[in-house]
Amino acid sequence: MTDRTSLLGKRVPVLDRGWIELQDMMGDDLAIVNAARVSYLGESKGPDRDKKLLFYLLRHRHTTPFEQVEFKFRVRAPVLVWWQWSRHRTWSYNAQSGRYTPFEDDDFYLPSTWRRQAESHKQMSEGELPESEAAELTAALAEHYDRSFALYQAALKRGVARELARVFLPGFALYYTWVAKTDAHNLMHFLDLRMGAHAQHEIRAYAAAIYQEFFRPALPWTAEAFEQFVLKGREGW
Repeated sequence: MTDRTSLLGKRVPVLDRGWIELQDMMGDDLAIVNAARVSYLGESKGPDRDKKLLFYLLRHRHTTPFEQVEFKFRVRAPVLVWWQWSRHRTWSYNAQSGRYTPFEDDDFYLPSTWRRQAESHKQMSEGELPESEAAELTAALAEHYDRSFALYQAALKRGVARELARVFLPGFALYYTWVAKTDAHNLMHFLDLRMGAHAQHEIRAYAAAIYQEFFRPALPWTAEAFEQFVLKGREGW
């Protein structure tokens, strides 16, 4: 198993200007097993039997032992990601405030591609705009950001409060930084939904980073069981 201390403080880039960092973690695969065995006041019975029990727990949805492991992340992501992430109310959040800290001129998300609206699904996108059209939109968006930020700075220089001057900024594109904490059980629910083929590209990028860079190395048995009993056969896997 990966030494979890090697994961603490690790920062993984996501999207154009975002990142995710593991700030703290409590527990490991063995903590899950021992939490289950406390019912009988038992302890580890060796790797083979411990792993078998963990697989049994997840296969049969005995999920409370997985709540004994916790992850705390520091995340920098645009509001359009945060808007979806905050739907997961089993997480605990604390976010940066634009009332206290001014925004910078690189605090905006600039998409690398422009996706088309799916015809068969109101929530999804499919395919991409031609490169020439995409380049025009990207240039227009960058110009919009420059103009918005100039208006924001002008308002601040006039003495407008930061909490009000931010109305000049394009809300869904703004990058915010926040701290988010959850347990392994609820993190798996998040990953199941947000790594799925129907999830929006931007939040899928963050979910994939969490899974590949932190969850799987920290909880290899749990990740293996998760792939076998939850993700196997799902679209996109």
